[in-house]
Amino acid sequence: MARLVDTLAARRGAGAGVVLVSSGAIAAGMGPLGLASRPRDLARQQAAAAVGQGLLMARYTDLFARHGITAAQVLLTVDDLTRKASYANAVRTLTTLLRLGAVPVVNENDTVATQEIRFGDNDRLAALVAEVVRAEALVLLSDVDALYTAHPAEAGAERIDAVGDVDEVTVDVSRAGSSVGTGGMATKLEAARIATSAGIPVVLGRADDAAAALAGDDVGTVFSPVAAPRPRRLLWLAHATVVRGRLTIDVGAVAALRERGASLLAAGITAVTGDFVAGDPVEIAGPDGAVIARGLTNFSSEELPAMMGRRTAWLAQSLGSQFEREVVHRDAMVLLKRRRRPSLE
Repeated sequence: MARLVDTLAARRGAGAGVVLVSSGAIAAGMGPLGLASRPRDLARQQAAAAVGQGLLMARYTDLFARHGITAAQVLLTVDDLTRKASYANAVRTLTTLLRLGAVPVVNENDTVATQEIRFGDNDRLAALVAEVVRAEALVLLSDVDALYTAHPAEAGAERIDAVGDVDEVTVDVSRAGSSVGTGGMATKLEAARIATSAGIPVVLGRADDAAAALAGDDVGTVFSPVAAPRPRRLLWLAHATVVRGRLTIDVGAVAALRERGASLLAAGITAVTGDFVAGDPVEIAGPDGAVIARGLTNFSSEELPAMMGRRTAWLAQSLGSQFEREVVHRDAMVLLKRRRRPSLE
């Protein structure tokens, strides 16, 4: 922690704004509570986080203070970045802290987050925070020095210096992360996918190489940002929202969405699951169950069953003019790329 803070303080002293997304609250709380291994149940995880978060933040506060820098604790849940009002508050808080010269230390609010509103890992959280603050770069630090074609311990594994399109990467990411964390290489690839789709370059490297990575030296793996990043609203819809339901559509509707960029009409819907109201985010899946898009629905889960398979003209004539509109408008929808499955060989 001291080496990392020294590195970040040097960057801050050079005039850069720095946000640190740090895990460790649950791990820090295990010792004081007498827990020999990371607890599996949510209640004990939250208890460990309640003890450990204060210890973790006290350590960061002390280490940054040695450099004359103020550390600021920011705890987030998925709800904070999926609801427009709280998302805007997060943007204001983080940008104000940076403007005042502080270093925000961000972590998931493990003491209150339930399974339904968890980010799941701090790599994804880091990518979303990078988008919130419009970061110039995201550096993901690990105990592995780069992305490899296979697990680094395996014979023949080769370092990948640069990745132009994270969706084209085929590597072995089947092994989990550390015994006290929740991440691993798979979560780091997902974080790189989120950040690069927002136009943010990503460097993945070893924690000991943090200074070299921030200096642009030839360490780790560099992921290039996409040429045409998604607008903030669509990125939020694709990666930060918690869907409230699912719309299953037929083959014709899949083709209309993917090939013609059409809006989703009731005629193409074959099934509705979940409990949601108009304006909620839903996922859109094809007949095979594969999710192809996310969008904001114009109708509730109570209204849609009577509308399924019906043409818009029929709906307007039979149910009223308020039903003469798209179920999910194209401007409120984001298509999800079909991804290759990671190699498990």
